[in-house]
Amino acid sequence: MVTASHEAQVLVRRAARALGRSGLAHAYGHCSSRLDAAHFLVCAARPMGLIAPGEDGIVVPVDGPLPEGVLGEVRIHQQIYRRRPDVGGVARSMPAKAMSLSTLRLTPRARHGTGSYFAPCAPLWDDPQLIRTEEQAAGVAATLAGNRAVVMRGNGVVTAGASLEEAVVFTWYLEDAARVELDVLASGGAGSEALFSAEEAKLRAVGSGRIYERMWEYLTHGDPE
Repeated sequence: MVTASHEAQVLVRRAARALGRSGLAHAYGHCSSRLDAAHFLVCAARPMGLIAPGEDGIVVPVDGPLPEGVLGEVRIHQQIYRRRPDVGGVARSMPAKAMSLSTLRLTPRARHGTGSYFAPCAPLWDDPQLIRTEEQAAGVAATLAGNRAVVMRGNGVVTAGASLEEAVVFTWYLEDAARVELDVLASGGAGSEALFSAEEAKLRAVGSGRIYERMWEYLTHGDPE
């Protein structure tokens, strides 16, 4: 039986609390970190911002039924890890502005730096229902495809990164991009857009210069672990 190390448990708890304390998730949401090709660690089935030091998550198989005590939507994580060997972390959250934008069947476009990571725009899973079946979870993962995030209409977002730290950072980036998108729409300026070209987005959406590490430090500052 595979067990998670102390370091893996601490990482998942810190990530969960970062999402909760930053207003990117409320009572609902979950995050996970890949342990090996066949297993990942998901946070405790509690509001992420309330997960306490020492409150361990649960090891979940990439293939197979969900263990007892694991939330049904963790099937999304399973489906992503099956399809994406490059993914080391997944975050499921409820960022407010991305949620509002999604009800218009819109997702953030590459208008500024953090938006460039999802260029030309994050894909939309156009179904507002909770993800409670294998078929739904597979659909969300297929919609994500090779992207960093997928937005679910009226139902939050899922991000995927090479690590859980990256997945958390991408959640913040996506919400920031949604903020800008809504501001542009509210200003009436959507008809005179200056969007990143594919080449501009490729050049801007980098991880060098401690880009991800600095945002991770910002989001986890003051964490009890």
